[in-house]
Amino acid sequence: MKTKITELLGIEYPIVQGAMAWIAEHHLAAAVSKAGGLGIIAGGAAPVDYIRDEIRKAREITDKPLGMNIMLLSPNADDLAQLAIDEKIEVLTTGAGNPGKYMAAWKNAGIKIMPVVASVALAKRMERAGADAVIAEGMEGGGHIGELTTMPLVPQVVDALSIPVIAAGGIADGRGMAASFMLGAEGVQCGTVFLASNECCISDKYKELVLKATDISTVVTGRPSGHPVRSLKTPMARKCLELEKENTDASLEELEKATAGSLRKAVQDGNYEEGTFMSGQIAGMLRELRPCEDILRSMTAEAEELLKNAYKRFE
Repeated sequence: MKTKITELLGIEYPIVQGAMAWIAEHHLAAAVSKAGGLGIIAGGAAPVDYIRDEIRKAREITDKPLGMNIMLLSPNADDLAQLAIDEKIEVLTTGAGNPGKYMAAWKNAGIKIMPVVASVALAKRMERAGADAVIAEGMEGGGHIGELTTMPLVPQVVDALSIPVIAAGGIADGRGMAASFMLGAEGVQCGTVFLASNECCISDKYKELVLKATDISTVVTGRPSGHPVRSLKTPMARKCLELEKENTDASLEELEKATAGSLRKAVQDGNYEEGTFMSGQIAGMLRELRPCEDILRSMTAEAEELLKNAYKRFE
């Protein structure tokens, strides 16, 4: 499948693997890139030396284009911005801030820049700043989210920009991919579906919860603080909601203390009681572990077939 995104990024399938903190490391990113998509290594707040090692380990597995994500609010953002140049990263995705001050240096290094946006206003700002594409992410996705859903967000961003748009949030198969193209997107970004991949190195408990999830298994916490997060319903998520209902200085302080390190506890330890198991609403569609290559191929093949035969429904 050839789109503006496959041409821009030099990839076979117009599918980008989401940058999930503690999850999107070299095994997963390299597997996605090797299979023809774009794998992303999540920078998060990790030490620069750790991310450098992850990039180099991924390069040992594949010579295909590789991406990296920078959370611009990270205390390491400046160092990670330079690391991307030093390690000759092909593509950067950004979130939680404005990458404007880094754009010239990144472009001079030949890096493609694709900020994640949750509104038309932010998308326009990123295009003016020099972005090569944007990732319009709806609130159906897991992790940190905005308030708009994918269906209304993507076409409005498409209409407002002249650069390609990648749709994200609630996409797990060819149906979601085909729908994204009908909305005007040139590619998709997926996160939760890769939690159910063989190459994803999360705890067994995390994978078990994702595969057992239903359509109503996720909940959004963090709205009172202005940083909403979608995750699976677990004891920690329920505790967060209860503390948020109280909405007092004491409860919010307890909330901050309780959630510190909770994602790591989910990803690495599989700690059901104290972990935050981030996941999108499409977890209810996932029933088995598959290789990344199978996910990419089946999603694209189904989307192509649906788009090719769509007109027959109206004959």
